[in-house]
Amino acid sequence: MEAVPHAVDPNRAAQHGNVVMRLLDELFPLVEGFYVDLHKNPELSHTEHRTASSVAEWLARSGYEVHKGIGGTGVVGILRNGPGPTVMLRADMDALPLEERTGLPYASTARAVNDEGAEVPVMHACGHDAHTACLVGAADLLSESRGEWTGTVMVVAQPGEETLDGAQTMLEDGLFDRFGRPDVILGQHLGPQPAGLIAHRAGVILGASSSYRVRVHGEGGHASQPNTTVDPVLIAANIVTRLQGVVSREVSPSEMAVLTVGRIQAGTKANIIPDEAYLEINTRALNDNVSAQLEAAIERIVRAEAAASGATREPDVERFQSAGVTLNDAQSTADVAAVHHAYFGDDYVIHLPDPSPATEDFSYFGLPDDPQPIPYVFWFVGATPHDVWEAAPGDTPYEKMGNVPSNHSPFFAPAREPTLRAGLAAITVAALSYLGSDGHVTSADPVSEASAAPVGAAFPGPAPEESPLDAPAPVGDPFPEPPAAPIGPPPTGAPASDVPAFGPPEPNDAYDSAHLSSSWSEPEEDPAKSTHDADMDAVMEAQDDEHRQEWRDGKVEESTLSADMASLLDEDDLPPEERTRPGPPRHGPPQGPPAGPSYGGPPPSGSAHHAPPPDDQPDSEYRL
Repeated sequence: MEAVPHAVDPNRAAQHGNVVMRLLDELFPLVEGFYVDLHKNPELSHTEHRTASSVAEWLARSGYEVHKGIGGTGVVGILRNGPGPTVMLRADMDALPLEERTGLPYASTARAVNDEGAEVPVMHACGHDAHTACLVGAADLLSESRGEWTGTVMVVAQPGEETLDGAQTMLEDGLFDRFGRPDVILGQHLGPQPAGLIAHRAGVILGASSSYRVRVHGEGGHASQPNTTVDPVLIAANIVTRLQGVVSREVSPSEMAVLTVGRIQAGTKANIIPDEAYLEINTRALNDNVSAQLEAAIERIVRAEAAASGATREPDVERFQSAGVTLNDAQSTADVAAVHHAYFGDDYVIHLPDPSPATEDFSYFGLPDDPQPIPYVFWFVGATPHDVWEAAPGDTPYEKMGNVPSNHSPFFAPAREPTLRAGLAAITVAALSYLGSDGHVTSADPVSEASAAPVGAAFPGPAPEESPLDAPAPVGDPFPEPPAAPIGPPPTGAPASDVPAFGPPEPNDAYDSAHLSSSWSEPEEDPAKSTHDADMDAVMEAQDDEHRQEWRDGKVEESTLSADMASLLDEDDLPPEERTRPGPPRHGPPQGPPAGPSYGGPPPSGSAHHAPPPDDQPDSEYRL
């Protein structure tokens, strides 16, 4: 097998990304409209028929070879553009059985019938609508800029992520056998960080999860004669109680583990002892050994409690849902992170000190059991509106993250414009970092040494002077600076006395970024320090190796165990003048449609946020 291709020079990716992203403002209203439409019309796992059709239509109009019905409702788009690596871009399409309570003018009112035949509300409470919108937008940008790269783009819109079986279903339907095995796989997910922030982590970034069905069999009877029965309710209660000791008494304190009994059902009437009780149990861990330990404990305790109560029939224990850890390839993560640093600027990209116990089935695409697994990179895009972040209780970013509506909340409402712009740029530039090039720009608007964009210029700095766009404002600036309270990341150069530490006190590490400060002032911009006026070649020669080496040496081999919070928050004890300082302010009006209101929780009564934004439009208004 050929060596895995590594990302090209971040300098080239940023330069070529700048050319590609000059198209963003022309495309963004369509992407935003696509997102709004998906949000209003969510679909449950494996029933994503409307969403899949919309994705397929977009890809077909963008020149992709389109295949529908892969693994049920999955969609695959292939764009071949000469020799080079195959880069797979993946997004998930399904929504959750949850009633939306955001108050958004485009909030979902959809209802659907679930697998058990019950009618349930449906909401995009995990950001899959944004993932899918960014995916088709990136596909379009790459198609429109084929002169900038060579290779093959494989776009995969996956069903059934919430059930943790959609990726495996697509693989079993011959995804790689039919359309080719990719050289690298790229994916992203919305998170509770401030909107527009990109968060990376090499190694384990997401945990493993399994869900179990347990059915305990007893012998029912009348409540007046419990001595003639074997009470399954009592057995179930003892199981629940006993399971609570597994993590605290059986799992090493140095490991992360969670065991939850999320569902318990039994009986029909107060004076009837039922024949059986039903439980559903979920586990979380950061390595497979702990996952196996939790499963063995569940089996042992369920069977032992049934036997202890005299049950004559063995209980049924079934694992019905499972996914392993998401383990980012170290080299590929270093490469993509370096490209994001080069393109967005250091203040917009952070390193996560700890993995999240949340779970994805994205890792299945990497073929973890294959002798030669496929490298992949998975990162987070912050989605919390900045006014919501500002208002959230807490003195540290950790505390604030626990007090903002996050994934799977009925109040989950991403800041639409900055989140979509960041996600669209992040996955597009990451793809460009792998797609080959002969080193010559062949587009009609070449990037010369004189006109090369400075670091981060395409996002979020000002548009290049020779940009074909009419708008004089910054291209893709997702953080417009309003006259009053800022809604974007704080400007660099601001006093850091109120900036909370969020991880080891290293540059750009563990949320010590200025994005996470609860307040900031507006100093005068120091042109000498501005990335707007920096020469990309000079900056990147020095920074590229530094960023890569930082990831390889300091962050690639981190333990999956939880970090010591005392050490993470050491910087809180430093005097204000020694804390990490943010950089210069960025200015400019927003691009594309108005960002609309920010919703992060129950809307205030009488709020002006209830006015519908101009992008609340029917299908015909956004389709290509």
